Amino acid sequence: MGTQRSSRLGVLLSVGLALLLGGSVPFAKERAAEPKGQLVIAVDFPITPAWFDPAETPAITSPFVFLYALHDALLKPLPRRVMAPALAESWTESKDGLEYEFKVRGGVSFVNGDPFTAEDVKFSFERYKGANAALLREKVKTVEVVGPLRVRFRLKEPWPDFLAYYGTPATGAAWVVPKRYVEEVGEEGFQKHPIGLGPYKFVRFQPGVELVVEANERYWRKVPQVKRLIFKGVPDHSTRLAMVKTGEADISYGMSGPQTSEVLRDPRLRLAKALPAVVGFLGFPEQFDPQSPWHDQRVRMAAAHAVDMQAISDAERLGMAPPTGSIVSRELAFALPFKPYPYKPEQAKRLLAEAGYPNGFDAGDLTPVPPQFSLGEAVINYLAAAGIKTRLRVMERAPFFTAWREKKLKGVIVGPAAMMGNAATRIEAFAVSGGYYAAGGYPDIDALFREQASEGDRLKREILLHEIQRRIHDRVMFAPIYDVAVLHAVGPRVEEPAVGITPLLFFPAPYEAMRLKE
Repeated sequence: MGTQRSSRLGVLLSVGLALLLGGSVPFAKERAAEPKGQLVIAVDFPITPAWFDPAETPAITSPFVFLYALHDALLKPLPRRVMAPALAESWTESKDGLEYEFKVRGGVSFVNGDPFTAEDVKFSFERYKGANAALLREKVKTVEVVGPLRVRFRLKEPWPDFLAYYGTPATGAAWVVPKRYVEEVGEEGFQKHPIGLGPYKFVRFQPGVELVVEANERYWRKVPQVKRLIFKGVPDHSTRLAMVKTGEADISYGMSGPQTSEVLRDPRLRLAKALPAVVGFLGFPEQFDPQSPWHDQRVRMAAAHAVDMQAISDAERLGMAPPTGSIVSRELAFALPFKPYPYKPEQAKRLLAEAGYPNGFDAGDLTPVPPQFSLGEAVINYLAAAGIKTRLRVMERAPFFTAWREKKLKGVIVGPAAMMGNAATRIEAFAVSGGYYAAGGYPDIDALFREQASEGDRLKREILLHEIQRRIHDRVMFAPIYDVAVLHAVGPRVEEPAVGITPLLFFPAPYEAMRLKE
């Protein structure tokens, strides 16, 4: 098999990576003092045990908040690198693009003492059933253990996006669980008490409310400096802010609107900003229904012109979230940037009249991703001013994503485009028939997407992906709002929150980089 180093330019370009040459050199484990202290993180969603299991990872980034603590992956984003070697010391790709072989790290053990081997990699991949699991099964022919520390993936045909799906948060397929332990306790037992390779080990869990983890002092990369992390699920913005102000929490996720201003006014607190490759947007799931007003491109364009994206950024994110015209983040490979649809309320009314709705129409529910209800209310007000009447539908986070994935949301969705990888993985999830969150698709875009998926020439592939993005934009399949800036309130005990130091991620990562003040 012809091989090449993991920093091979073709692979690097195809997934928008920034690996260093010589990436096959193992990390040297950093020496650290004994972990001390406790840090409380108030997250903006209820905590579900399914997110402790990499096999269940949906097409959102929230589960990685916990995967980064409890588990580890062959490849994952780390500071300054979109995809870095972790449990994989190195990997090679055959000249024909049909085989990827990984050399995994030796001398590493799960927190229960079980040794980590290539068998665990194969087992974890084969039990994976989360986002894009069907696509991975369709593309990967076999996974072979070729030695205790070597595993080989054979593809059915060349697939330029293998690493984009496998080695980034586009899926959880590269995250490794212990084969022996899972077989011993079963799937349900594993979710109740997960065992992993991460910097922290599971202690206890109160469903929806609290997860407690403690430092894994045998973690191969670096022993965490903070001994205990407590994650608390607190969907309400005001409650999370109050917790960090009183010291009940050290970091509170997802400040927006007036909460951000309150943080800035408090001299004891500070904001930590992350710019993950996430876009907030308006989705029109009924555009594929010929009987719906949203089927008319002019109606969708009217909605895009009716909303003042910059004003929403100013109100919700202190102006730190730049408005955009695409659901494909600028940071992703093969992205084609577009200017935002301009705020033109009078033109929005004219477009509605041209489409046959001079007095507007009732569009039903507007469902924002929880807990972004103030964002949803702002959008409702802008749409109403143009004549598009909607009503706020409040849901909890897990049911929201389930309903979206099952194509049960109607009206208008105010959602996040958070699928990682590259432009192709983002498009597949939201704009191609059968996509994880796609309510439908257009035959010409579907055909172009199939064509680019097997195109080995990077330039030709980029041309195809750019054309797809033009058609998505011209048809106003979505009305993008802004590139999401995630703002966290940080309390006075925290020296280093580790927020924003790793590309694509909105949460502290890696956790072993966090520090409390002495």
